[in-house]
Amino acid sequence: MLELENISFEVAEGGQGREILRNVSLSVPKGRLVVITGPNGGGKSTLARLIMGIEKPTGGVIRFNGQDITNMSVTERARLGIAFAFQQPVRFKGLRVLDLLRLAAGKDITPSDACDYLSAVGLCARDYINREVNASLSGGELKRIEIATVLARATKLSIFDEPEAGIDLWSFQNLIEVFQCMRSNIHDSSIVIISHQERILNIADEIVVLRGGVLSMQGPRESILPQLTGTASALQSCRRIS
Repeated sequence: MLELENISFEVAEGGQGREILRNVSLSVPKGRLVVITGPNGGGKSTLARLIMGIEKPTGGVIRFNGQDITNMSVTERARLGIAFAFQQPVRFKGLRVLDLLRLAAGKDITPSDACDYLSAVGLCARDYINREVNASLSGGELKRIEIATVLARATKLSIFDEPEAGIDLWSFQNLIEVFQCMRSNIHDSSIVIISHQERILNIADEIVVLRGGVLSMQGPRESILPQLTGTASALQSCRRIS
């Protein structure tokens, strides 16, 4: 499905290059939910943006279903079936939820179809279908509407950049349930989530850990998560002792 081979990325800073990612190689197979985690500043969101084509790598190759997409634009990657959900979903004053779902689907879907997508993300369709995608919606509502647009697109690879950002605990629980539902229904598609949250890590098939721009761990949740939670517990103990 998705293959990253020796991906590097650096930016110009103070007249010099600052390395954000260095020789990151990983694969995301079909039918898998992969969570990319690690400390702040480790390059997680940058990696997500590179996969979508928002940024271009300074080294390495990105392949999708065997095709080299390294130099493809965001639009070209979207046409291949890659979707990206931002940390803060965009608001569109004057655009109804129904219109947004139609744009995402690329066709004139019926209100009934739109209601199915909204129901799938835990929203009462009749309360939302004709609402504007504006400031009247909460962060949690926007997150779920954005996920509904991903479902409407029927994408092959869905990327979510820190979906828990800016939402309350109640909305976060609903978000977990939505991802669990998506996970149970993926077959020929895959999901990549950038997250720090242990509850999201708990629903992953595989976990990738980035530290300082380098891939430090990768493997099944069962083998990686205990190492991460053990590290967190050790750090908490050190704080208590000090």
